[in-house]
Amino acid sequence: METKINIGPVHPATHGVLRLVVTLDGDTIKRVEPYIGYLHRGVEKLVETRMFMQSPSYMEKLDYVAPMSYDELYVSTIEAAMGIEVKERAKYLRMILLELQRIASHLLWLATTANDVGQWFTIYMWAFADRDRVLKLLEEATGARMFYVNMRLGGLNRDVPEQFGENAIKLMEYLDKRLPDYESFLEGNPVFLERMRGVGILKKSDAVKYGATGPVLRGSGIDYDARSNHSYYLYKELNFYASFETKGDCLARYKVRIKEIKTSINLVMSAVNKMPKGDALGMPIKLINPEPKNKEVLVRRELPRGESLMYLVADKQRPYRLGIRSPTFVNLSLTQHLPIGARIADLFPILASLDPVMGDSDR
Repeated sequence: METKINIGPVHPATHGVLRLVVTLDGDTIKRVEPYIGYLHRGVEKLVETRMFMQSPSYMEKLDYVAPMSYDELYVSTIEAAMGIEVKERAKYLRMILLELQRIASHLLWLATTANDVGQWFTIYMWAFADRDRVLKLLEEATGARMFYVNMRLGGLNRDVPEQFGENAIKLMEYLDKRLPDYESFLEGNPVFLERMRGVGILKKSDAVKYGATGPVLRGSGIDYDARSNHSYYLYKELNFYASFETKGDCLARYKVRIKEIKTSINLVMSAVNKMPKGDALGMPIKLINPEPKNKEVLVRRELPRGESLMYLVADKQRPYRLGIRSPTFVNLSLTQHLPIGARIADLFPILASLDPVMGDSDR
């Protein structure tokens, strides 16, 4: 006999206000129907009523776990429309800040995932403490702990303090030595491995079919990352290579994110050591030419949850149309595929392995 149960939209249970209606046969999942939209803000329409640089703060509320990522994507899209070049020092600093944001995002994911599979207290506290170290460094650079609004056309709102580079190197060295503790604690735990290995397998062909992106895509063996495939800033110069696994299960997606933290650590250290002196400040608003050079632009970035695309039709002073392809929205389609045939207890590590942020989905 089939039974329907309702899961969510309670924030701790489903990583945000996501509702899942699950059809069970015993405790085997037959169907999952996701319901989204509880957090809808209408950002894509709101920005059409405001001047270009009145909207970065809206963008940061989309992925509130990695807010600077959307701030940078939006400002880069406006730069592409206006034909504005980013200053050389600002390129380094933007990349450093984005990779620090990626580390903070993945540490939060690690904490909540450990919670979802019943290994919560030690890893949860470790990851939150280490994430706080990263947030303090971001606060040092931007003046804010969560919503930074630090990107400006051509550069940044403010340059980093003199000791920032030294502090960043120290933190990266600490995290580099710290990560093996996470790996040995979790991967040496049979309960963690039992809950993650062979669960929620996403075949390579299905990853392409469903349009998966980010660590979810790379966990299925597809070597695609916008940072390398569509190189921007200094990723090509720093010889960046994407991290991927081939098994396609929850454990593979976990390993991809651990590898990405290590890669981000190396990128930050390399960029700090090579960063030139000079001016990194963006343009004052009064100097911006109101007439765009390019009426239609498409910009892509590799956010912590995957590739995001922003399509802009530019008008004088403001967007005429703005469209966002968000990684969470795309990856959430997999909730109708991955859990089928699994046990109800497996639903939670599967959902956690997708790393959804509902503000990113419900734009």
